[in-house]
Amino acid sequence: MELRRYTGIAVTLHWVIALLMIANVTLAWVWPHAADDNVRPMIDAHKSIGILVLGLAIMRLLWRWTHTPPALPTTYQTWEITASHVTHILLYLVIFFMPLSGWIMDSAWKDAATHPMQWFNLFQWPRIGFIMHLEPGLRDKIHDGFGAAHSVCAWILYVLFFGHVGGALKHQLIDREPELQRMWFGKDR
Repeated sequence: MELRRYTGIAVTLHWVIALLMIANVTLAWVWPHAADDNVRPMIDAHKSIGILVLGLAIMRLLWRWTHTPPALPTTYQTWEITASHVTHILLYLVIFFMPLSGWIMDSAWKDAATHPMQWFNLFQWPRIGFIMHLEPGLRDKIHDGFGAAHSVCAWILYVLFFGHVGGALKHQLIDREPELQRMWFGKDR
C-alpha cells in the first residue's frame, strides 16, 4: 500500500498551529481561576499566541494553495470525504476568525490606548487604529459583540476539533488506514 503524506512544511504548520491553539484554549480556561497577579500575563500570552496563530495560518493557507494535499484513500465513503472537506474548511475559517475577532475586540477595549499590547514582550503589537478611535458607545458595542462572537466561535472550535480528531482516529483504529501517518513527519513510501 502506498502511503501519501503531507509535505513536511504542511505537517509542521498543522502541528504548531494545533499546539498553539490548545495552549490558547488552556489559557482561556485557566485564567478565570488564576491569582490576580497571573491573569494579565496569561491574557497577554493569549493575545500573543493568537497573533502568532494568525500569521502561521496565513502561511499554511498559502502553502495549501500552492501545494496540492495528498489524495484521500480510495476506501473512504463519499460522506466521509464530504465531512472531511467541510470540517477542514470550517477549521480554516475558525483558525482565522478567532485571532481576528480577538484583535478587533482588543482594539475596541476601553483601555486599549493606555495599555499597549506587547507581542511576547518583544515589541508593541499595533491595535486596529480606527476601531480604537471610534465613539466610546460604538467601540463598546464592537468590543462586546466581537467578544461574544469569539466565545461562540470557541465552542464551534471544540466541536470541529473533536470531529477532526474523531474522524482521524476512526480511520486509523477502526478502518485500519494509516491516517495519522499522513499528517506526521516522514517520507512517502
